[in-house]
Amino acid sequence: MNDVIKHKIKHNLHRGVVSVKWVVFSIIVGTIVGLCGTAFYYGMTLVTLVRVQNPRIIFLLPIGGLIIVGLYHLLHDEKDTGTNLVISAIHSGDNLPFRMAPLIFISTLITHLFGGSAGREGAALQIGGSIGNALGRLFRFDEKDKHVMIMCGMSAAFSALFGTPMAAAIFSMEMVSVGIMYYIALVPCVISSLVAHGIAVYFGVSNELFLIDDIPSFGILSSIKISVLAILCALVSILFCVVLHQSEALYKKFFKNPYLRVFVGGCIIVALTLLVGNQNYNGTGINIIEKCLDGSVRPEAFLLKIIFTALTLGAGYKGGEIVPSFFTGAAFGCLFGNLLGFSPTLCTAVGMTSVFCGVTNCPITSLLISFELFGYDGMPYFLLSVAFSYMLSGYFGLYRSQKIIYSKYKTNYINKTTH
Repeated sequence: MNDVIKHKIKHNLHRGVVSVKWVVFSIIVGTIVGLCGTAFYYGMTLVTLVRVQNPRIIFLLPIGGLIIVGLYHLLHDEKDTGTNLVISAIHSGDNLPFRMAPLIFISTLITHLFGGSAGREGAALQIGGSIGNALGRLFRFDEKDKHVMIMCGMSAAFSALFGTPMAAAIFSMEMVSVGIMYYIALVPCVISSLVAHGIAVYFGVSNELFLIDDIPSFGILSSIKISVLAILCALVSILFCVVLHQSEALYKKFFKNPYLRVFVGGCIIVALTLLVGNQNYNGTGINIIEKCLDGSVRPEAFLLKIIFTALTLGAGYKGGEIVPSFFTGAAFGCLFGNLLGFSPTLCTAVGMTSVFCGVTNCPITSLLISFELFGYDGMPYFLLSVAFSYMLSGYFGLYRSQKIIYSKYKTNYINKTTH
């Protein structure tokens, strides 16, 4: 047997071993994170139920904020940057401590129990990423393989909590560096996403699935209307990102002390809730998204959700930004559809995915989410709207650690972080 054949056999054996390794570890990650994600789902369900049944509990939101800041101080994690740290750990090797998982788990539940306006998937990404990284360290993976483990954990957590395994598998690979996909993580992320989703379903986690009854036939006029909506959604996504970032900056400028900052922020949220007269903009707002799909929404709903979310997260409360972006897009899309008399249900769905695309810079994930949440019948509308939203949302984004590797407008390498 000549040396060339021996080399090929050795090379193929090595590839086989590597493939088996990733199958095994992605199943491990999917199982562990799937169980944690399921526990987080039921925790979120419980605290939301308690808040809805006891609306006056919102008056304790400032106290809840003090507990959150105290927990982070107790575990010496005052400079926690949340999902930004998870992204940085993938592309620049920043340390990702395991304590992030229990901290964000408990802190997000506290935020939602007392009526903070935030999401849950951002917290899930942090839980999954920190667990994946911890497993990578435990089994002495090298730096690059640990990055794949982090992405596995992120995909598994997103899939378990939101019930969109296709989108979850791609999201962690697409969001880190816009313009470059980490295809080395494709098989591990797919397997961990499917395993986590399977575990969540086994334990009774109910996934959101929205039906669109009225889908107009796709033609020139309807495509123009959806294109206009997508362009406006790109602007809304920019507004969403700017308000969130500026809110955090203003809080830190006027309230240097994190305890005072979170207490004042909690008081502001309580005052605004009383001013609005209901708690539609507290919590995740999934129930309001369902109302948008029925075609009923207040004109100012999308702006109020942006304000409530910015004031909550900017003050130091914990949670995610993804479901609030869904709420914002759904409310704006429904408003647009009602004003034009053009299928408010379809416009709600398009608004959700378009704003999500604009704030995350993840067009493939956005398209897959639209299919998993709304089915394939509206495919031309989702395809067109996601493309416009991605292009016109510029270089803004929720996560400042996210890098835009290639320009959205030319085939230029730019390697810049989002605004």
